Amino acid sequence: MENEEKKIEGQSEPEGLLMGVDEARVLQAKLDQITAERDEYLDGWRRAKADLVNYKKDEIKRLEEIAKFGSEELIRDLVVVLDSFDLSLAALQKDGQAEKGVSLIKSQLLDILRRRGLERMKAESGQPFDPAFHEAVGESEGGASGMIDVEIEAGYLLNGKVLRPSRVKVFK
Repeated sequence: MENEEKKIEGQSEPEGLLMGVDEARVLQAKLDQITAERDEYLDGWRRAKADLVNYKKDEIKRLEEIAKFGSEELIRDLVVVLDSFDLSLAALQKDGQAEKGVSLIKSQLLDILRRRGLERMKAESGQPFDPAFHEAVGESEGGASGMIDVEIEAGYLLNGKVLRPSRVKVFK
């Protein structure tokens, strides 16, 4: 009787084993499908995590740029004030009290702007003209062609970027 209980109703022993093999194949196929889905979801999660890390890095760079150049408009306006200081110093009497005061105020303003990344560009006579850093506002005769004759208005860099090009006269 024990043998009869082990047999599946209405089936002989070899038929019962075949059914078990078929069920195992079905279960293995389902397991393979679920494993493939799991791997797909895991890969998607890893890509999303990597995208988030890259996004954070890009945002940090963007915010650093904003911090670096966020005050560009204000500094551009203050550069005009520096030009006015240069004009007033040229008009004042030399060795006068007013000249010393104006000079002191100008140097304080320049120090503040230097700490914010502003630097004055040098445009000297005889230097080659570079349109990336200079703006030609006139021509002169008597020198080598394409060379700077005289600087008319100073140019400035803000954190390595041209804020305002030097305005110069160039030899023909």
